[in-house]
Amino acid sequence: MGATTNIIVGSEVWVEDPSVAWIDGEVLKINGEEVEIQTTDGKKVVANLSKIYSKDVEATAGGVDDMTKLSYLHEPGVLQNLATRYQLNEIYLWGAVS
Repeated sequence: MGATTNIIVGSEVWVEDPSVAWIDGEVLKINGEEVEIQTTDGKKVVANLSKIYSKDVEATAGGVDDMTKLSYLHEPGVLQNLATRYQLNEIYLWGAVS
């Protein structure tokens, strides 16, 4: 279930995308439960308010080493952090290495 925070016009959000799982974008319009989003790849999509998630606009470019530090602990936020850490070859470790 998405939209656990107050989504307003101008909010940066994650929305499901069939080709890349999740894509980020900016809310352009809200009409009841329908939200129009301009995605970063230039598409305009309409999604149900309950199916979008807030994006952490203050996230560091290198992601976080501990997922509990994420502002929003939801699927798109976790996957984005993992992808970022993977690209930097700084994979997240789930526990201590002995």
